[in-house]
Amino acid sequence: MSPSPQVHGSLALDTPLVWGPPGALPDERRLRHLGQALAEVLSGRRPPETVADRLTDQAYRELVRAGRMLDTRRPPFVGVPHVKEPSDGVVEMCLLVHCGERDRVLALRLERRGVQWLCTDFETA
Repeated sequence: MSPSPQVHGSLALDTPLVWGPPGALPDERRLRHLGQALAEVLSGRRPPETVADRLTDQAYRELVRAGRMLDTRRPPFVGVPHVKEPSDGVVEMCLLVHCGERDRVLALRLERRGVQWLCTDFETA
């Protein structure tokens, strides 16, 4: 029997972002789910430990230290990620976070570590 995925609310982060064949980027759906989960953490609607295995130790410490950065009256909802690959093994993406009256932007940098993609940095405005 396989372990159940980490679930908080309706979003399951069931599988890690795994590197595919050479030159392949992570699946867009999984990138969007990661962005959604981070937006929920930054709005105080999801505990940060639910995404700890998707971030480097330093990025996770920054996430915990950042606390609630998105002030929302309703749950945030992220749009389609805009993805760039500035170099091999590095992905940068930004997502529009719909928060109600005022939308925000969330930017993430992911790096390939072995066979897994990990978030190494994030910013929001």
